[in-house]
Amino acid sequence: MTFDVAALRKQFPSLDSGTAHFDGPGGTQTPRPVAEAVANALSGPLSNRGDGVASERNATAFVTEFRAAYADFLGADPRGIVYGRSATQLTLDFARHLAKTWGPGDEVVVSRLDHDANIRPWILAAERVGATVRWAEFDPATAELDLDGLAETIGPRTRLVAVTGASNLVGTMPPIPQIAQLAHDRGALLYVDGVHYAAHRAVDLPALGADFFVCSPYKFLGPHCAVLAADPALLETIVPDKLLPSTDEVPERFEFGTLPYETMAGATAAVEFLAALAPADGQTRRERLRNSLAATEAHEDSLRHLTQDGLDSLGSAITLHSRAAARTPTLFLTIPGRRSWDAYQYLATLNVFAPAGSFYAIEPFQALRLDDEYGLRIGMAPYNEPAEVDRLIDGLARFLRS
Repeated sequence: MTFDVAALRKQFPSLDSGTAHFDGPGGTQTPRPVAEAVANALSGPLSNRGDGVASERNATAFVTEFRAAYADFLGADPRGIVYGRSATQLTLDFARHLAKTWGPGDEVVVSRLDHDANIRPWILAAERVGATVRWAEFDPATAELDLDGLAETIGPRTRLVAVTGASNLVGTMPPIPQIAQLAHDRGALLYVDGVHYAAHRAVDLPALGADFFVCSPYKFLGPHCAVLAADPALLETIVPDKLLPSTDEVPERFEFGTLPYETMAGATAAVEFLAALAPADGQTRRERLRNSLAATEAHEDSLRHLTQDGLDSLGSAITLHSRAAARTPTLFLTIPGRRSWDAYQYLATLNVFAPAGSFYAIEPFQALRLDDEYGLRIGMAPYNEPAEVDRLIDGLARFLRS
């Protein structure tokens, strides 16, 4: 399946600025239907949930539709869809919830490949209860997770394994089904940070085998929020701290306070927008999503190959750290003898946005042992086009000559 990139770009008012946005891993641009969904929800009528008047019914519908949309997006049960402000917030919350049953002698496994949002919450939770943190390493030369080492790290006292579905820094996609098997064989739960993965690959939660999977709609054309998916039966076993009058129903007992109905409406609209990119008549939304996401995956990967060819043409002036066999269309590089921050600022003068930093991926950034205090990250989104890649490569070449 394919889609019309030129037609797609017309749905993004922000692209009228002429900026070539390669900052997708930090958050994509927003299409008009998503923004309109937020505005329409806010303009109401809207109030707290109920079934008495239109404003109550609207709020109830926004929540129900959100859970149904992300059940379709992730291949999950709507009763297992938890809303969150961010993936960091959800992970901090669930680390506290789960650690209530941990104690001295228990172990948690985290990965050097991960964003800090899937590392520090587990370290903090383990420290509070006296549990031990163990580390899964990755090879800086290949950016691949060390699966043999991971298998040795997961032991009989491991309570939870936390790992990324795809590195937001270098794009590496570890084999999650294999890791899930390793964790489950030892009686451990698997918590997957799917924020970067869900932006570039169709998610099939049962096939992945993750017990918890978290993602952020603003990484795939939606508003700023997050989603956690899990088996409702598993969620029933987890007891969060909550207000006395608040519901004990799953999944709502993990959502504290009044929900942002307008944000949920926008997040639902993002799923609908994605499902319509390469549709086929007579299919379910889940099937349409799979078709559309296959089309965006092919488009983004073609741009990645085009970009990598362009970077290769620059020779040894560029060091590319994204080398894994299975990876997203995200390229992380440094420039020997030059500051990546200077390259980012130079490109910005050309209206090309490829940000520099460590992007909260502190552990993998340090493991790469970089001389530069920053790295340049180039990420593809469905609205990027080959002409923008040409501008990027030309801009880098001009920076190197400057």
